[in-house]
Order: sequence, then structure tokens, then C-alpha cells
Amino acid sequence: MNIHSLRHLKHKGSVSSVKLVISEMLSDRIMIHNVAMIVRQVFRRPVKLLLGSTTEMAAPKVNEMLLEDLEAMGFPQARAVRALYYSGNTSLEEAINWIIDHESDADIDEMPLVDVDIDIESTQPFPFTEEMRIKAQKLREQMCPGKEDEEKMLEKEREKERIQAGKKLMEAKRIAQENERKRYLALKETEKEEERKARQKVLQKLEQDKLNRRSSHGRPPDVHATVRSSATAVQEKKGLKSVYTTTKVDHLRECLRSLKRSHQGEHARVRRAFETLLIYVGNVAKNPNEEKYRKIRLSNPLFQERVGSLKESVGFLELCGFEKRGDFFYLPREKVDIALLNSAGFVLNSALTNPYFGVLSTSN
Repeated sequence: MNIHSLRHLKHKGSVSSVKLVISEMLSDRIMIHNVAMIVRQVFRRPVKLLLGSTTEMAAPKVNEMLLEDLEAMGFPQARAVRALYYSGNTSLEEAINWIIDHESDADIDEMPLVDVDIDIESTQPFPFTEEMRIKAQKLREQMCPGKEDEEKMLEKEREKERIQAGKKLMEAKRIAQENERKRYLALKETEKEEERKARQKVLQKLEQDKLNRRSSHGRPPDVHATVRSSATAVQEKKGLKSVYTTTKVDHLRECLRSLKRSHQGEHARVRRAFETLLIYVGNVAKNPNEEKYRKIRLSNPLFQERVGSLKESVGFLELCGFEKRGDFFYLPREKVDIALLNSAGFVLNSALTNPYFGVLSTSN
């Protein structure tokens, strides 16, 4: 029971119900001072007068220092006394807040009157029967009919929020697993491609060895080999540039494989070399007309540490078209081959992301 509940009963005009509720509060040994404060704020009358007492009334006692401060601020004495009394007589701030909250009250400038005979320290219980207790309980239930429903609705809303949060977490986990599966499949596909190329290279070498042996023994070449050679010749005539580019890419790939094999115990150094080469090649491919990207100073400490000290890395740049000119590695504008540079970037990416790069291949 609080101020709002008593105000609700006051507006309904049920005096008997108010007395029942106040009697229950007193009988339950709630602090009588708090009960008296609530009743004063709602009914502007003390407890004993409300319950039928006819004792004399007088202005309440308040903190004199706080009262003087309020009067010095320009508040009338009656308003200041009322503010201190109803705000608990505790502090100047609480009194001012009460004045602001009750500025529109009709009796704000009336001196409050209290029962001078009320014993706020009394601990004697008020006579209260079982019938009165039941009626008071019914009144409480009538005043808050929707509180239980409101609690249920809030609980349902919280449950919905928990379910939504769980669904979002499961969806995030599913997406992460799907991305991981795609990365795994891409890695396996890259490994298969590397294995296929390695097997193709071995077969080509075996075929070439077979042809060489037949020629050394004076035997005619294999018919199938002749057919394959003719088809290769036709393909070269149809797309000479494509064959040239493919050959260059094979050399680029083999150059990186050789670098990785030559420095098997220096994984960090090899990776730095791959990353630096990728930066050089990518800058030229994106900005072919910018000379600063086609020019590398040989005395640059980072270049010497990551690329210049590795002959395979230097060879890779030369395959991309770079030339030594004085103190620089220089790529002339007319020799910039965007297709070749893009292929070099693809090979470098494969070398960086494929852990089996160069493992299954053998040097020529």
C-alpha cells in the first residue's frame, strides 16, 4: 500500500475502505510515522482525525535553519513549513523539489495542521478483525487488477527476446561453419589442381623420354605421339600469345617453388618474400603509367632483406619484365604485360594460401 493506492480510494469516495486499509497498515506494525506521513500527503489530515479522533490541531515543528533558508529565498512561511513537513524535514533540496511538484496545489500556501497528541512512536497494534483483513485484501486486489497480467506479459516479452537471441546466435554459428566449409573445399580444390599439374608434368616428361629413346635407337616415332605433336603445333599457330603466356606462368610458378624448396626451414622469410613480390606486381598492374611503381631502388634495405638477397625472387621480377638499370630495378612502360602481371599475382596468392604449394612438384 502506498500514496497512489490511498489517492485511488480517496477519489472513489470510499471513506470506510480508507479506514480499513489504514487500520491494516497500523496493525501490521508498519512504522507509524511513515503511515502518518502518507495519510497527511493524501488527505491533508492526521491519522487520528481521519479515523475519528477530535484532538486539537497545531502547526508542525520543522527544522528552523531550513525554514529560515526557504524564507530567505522568498517562499512564504506557510509554503515553506508545508514543504519541509511533507518532504520529511530532511534537506533544503527535498523541500524545494516538493514545492516544484506541488506548485499547483490549491492549499499550498495554507499552514499545515497536525494532531499535537498523536504518538508517532507508539507500538500498540490497532484493533483489527479477520473480516477487516479479508476486506482489505479484496480492496488491494481490486486496485491492482492488471498487475499480474502485466507481469505475465513482461515475462512473455523477455522469453521472446531470449528466443530471438538464441536464434541469432545459432544463425551466426551456422554461417561461420558454412564459411569454414567453403574455405576447406577451396583448399582441397587447389591441392587437386596442384596434383593434376604435377602428374601432367611427369607424364609429359615420360612421353618426351620415350620419344628420345625411340629416336636414339633409330626407331620411327610413335603414331599417337606424332598426332599429339601435330595438335600441339596447330594449337601454337592458333594462339601463339596464349602459349607464350602459359609458358611464362609456368616459369613464374617454378621460380616460386624453387624458392620455397631452397629455404624449407625459413617459412617466415619465404612468406615475406612472397608478400613483397605481390605488392610490387600488384602496384604495377593497378598503376601501369606510374613510374614510381615500376622502379625499385636496389639499395633499399627492405628490398635487400626480403627480395634482393634471394636469387629466386630476383628471377621472378625479371620474368615479370623488370630490368637492372644502374641502381634500380626498372620495368619499361612498353614492356608492361597486364595479363602476365595478373597471372603472377594469381601464382603468388596460390603460393601464400596453399600449404602444399611446391611440395608435390620437382624441379626441371
